[in-house]
Amino acid sequence: MLNRRETLLTGMAFSALPSVAHTHTSPLVIKPQQGIARLGPPDVPETKIWGYNGTVPGPEIRVAQGSEVTARLENGLAQTTTIHWHGIRIENAMDGVAALTQAPVPPKDSFDYRFTVPDAGTFWYHPHNRTWEQMARGLYGPLIVEESEPPAYDRDLVLMLDDWRLNDDGQIDEESFGSLRDWSHAGRLGNWPTVNGAPQPDYTVKRNERLRLRLINAANASVLVLRLDGMSAQIVAYDGMPIPPEPLESTVIIAPAQRIDLIADVTSDEAALMLAGRENFRACGFPVKGQKRRTPLGDTVALPANPISDDFDLANAVKTTLSIDGGAMRGFTEARVGGFGAAYRGEAPVKGIISRRELAFEHQLVWALNGIAGMPVEPLFKAEAGQTAVVKLINEGRWPHAMHFHGHHFRELSEGAPWRDTILLDPRETKEVAFIADNPGRWMLHCHMLEHQAGGMGTWFEVT
Repeated sequence: MLNRRETLLTGMAFSALPSVAHTHTSPLVIKPQQGIARLGPPDVPETKIWGYNGTVPGPEIRVAQGSEVTARLENGLAQTTTIHWHGIRIENAMDGVAALTQAPVPPKDSFDYRFTVPDAGTFWYHPHNRTWEQMARGLYGPLIVEESEPPAYDRDLVLMLDDWRLNDDGQIDEESFGSLRDWSHAGRLGNWPTVNGAPQPDYTVKRNERLRLRLINAANASVLVLRLDGMSAQIVAYDGMPIPPEPLESTVIIAPAQRIDLIADVTSDEAALMLAGRENFRACGFPVKGQKRRTPLGDTVALPANPISDDFDLANAVKTTLSIDGGAMRGFTEARVGGFGAAYRGEAPVKGIISRRELAFEHQLVWALNGIAGMPVEPLFKAEAGQTAVVKLINEGRWPHAMHFHGHHFRELSEGAPWRDTILLDPRETKEVAFIADNPGRWMLHCHMLEHQAGGMGTWFEVT
């Protein structure tokens, strides 16, 4: 397979993300289809991908806070698919989860999404059917909701980070799709990183220019450790929700599906975004040419707050525990098979407790939530609209998990914790989160290490 440390090239020209015009009278047309992308270096062929409208990332959608989005999914794939609008506190029927909120869209068919965006911030869209394969082939794109009064900055850049598993010929390693090793370990980790669908792109900037950098981790499973060189930066939002500006001291961790907004001032003659984990290398560059102003702008101004309440009524909350078990080097001995998929297809569910080996080799299930592998027929909990929900997340295993709640943002029950829609749980870690269940419907809760979800880490809750 391609070795990114040896063959990544620097200084490649960048192109702006494709965008689509949007009006209230004509829907956006978003067509997942086959395409070609220059993911690797020039000495290997271009990569065959699946992309929204044939590009990776898909078109950048920008709308004003409070506006209505109308989008038509036209399925150009040979598989059924959907679109999930990640992080948007959306009407349940528009959430795009196959079987739970809508029927998956067959090839050559279409589905119309219509929803209002209540929060300003950095969001994104991707499939929610065979997500572990469809996203690994390139199906994702940014959804940016703009504030009516944003703070002062010179330029707004979306940076969608991904890592691909490519063979020596530059093509996606298809033989490893569905690998039980991936499902039971850390997930589908790639060997070839990109930013906005290109290896090490460059974005030319000026000294003392102020940038808004919207970082989105679109990787299937990789937890990224990032460092920003040559810039002075403040973190101003997590997962689309503003926070009081806090300095980016050294590195920042961003789990799959999470987003981080930075306000960054170019303070040096060289600047770059670095992947600062075990392999310290340049994800994208910011060549400095010229000067925007003689001195940097003043203190960073906070983003305006979104309309979300943390007036938690813990005394009358519905409280539940979600215990995560399974995977390699740990593993439950037995579990039940969640019967949601069978019930949806009109099949008889698998009954009784069965062994770990049978779960893995007959059902492709290697993870269990509260002793159930796969989506259960009954919800994890039910809450009345407006009731506070408290969920204790316990990671019993040896692998990290990025737990994503649909339809809601939540806060850890600790002082000063930010709003999030996806939370990273390290091995053997416990975290307790709370939110007001004010969005009626059936909402998924799952690991966004997508192979973990496919391997059993999916459940749901209901707001009545």
